Amino acid sequence: MAHTFNNVLIHLVFSTRDRHPLLRDEAIRNEMHNYLGGTSSALGCPIIRVGGVEDHVHLLSYLSKTISISDRVREIKKNSSGWAKNKYDSLHDFQWQMGYGVFSVSQSMTSVVEEYIRNQEKHHQTRTFQEEFRSLLEKHGIQWDEKYVWG
Repeated sequence: MAHTFNNVLIHLVFSTRDRHPLLRDEAIRNEMHNYLGGTSSALGCPIIRVGGVEDHVHLLSYLSKTISISDRVREIKKNSSGWAKNKYDSLHDFQWQMGYGVFSVSQSMTSVVEEYIRNQEKHHQTRTFQEEFRSLLEKHGIQWDEKYVWG
């Protein structure tokens, strides 16, 4: 076959360092979401939806043929934390948590995951990030040890 074709969708989730509510300001949060989307797209991973609340983000996107997930996450976090520190005095100590969750999404479930991300603010009126993340791990059959998830 002369060409490479792929249609791999992923749902990426990561939080601010120690889940501090650094993205409480809605205008800053929206700018961060736009920045994350632009950075991801520049890395060859076009965004379908970015969302989240004050302490974490969700990105639904295509996975590039040319960059690994770990390299993509590293670049997105590095660039966006640098951007936040330089743009906002209030975010001079901004950091993302070290780890992340990444989950495969079938083409048929794209709209469901997109809607889930779109409704993050409503969703988190009754559920913490920790509860949500545990639920995602369970739903995707991932085993974990609590002492390594939140450190």
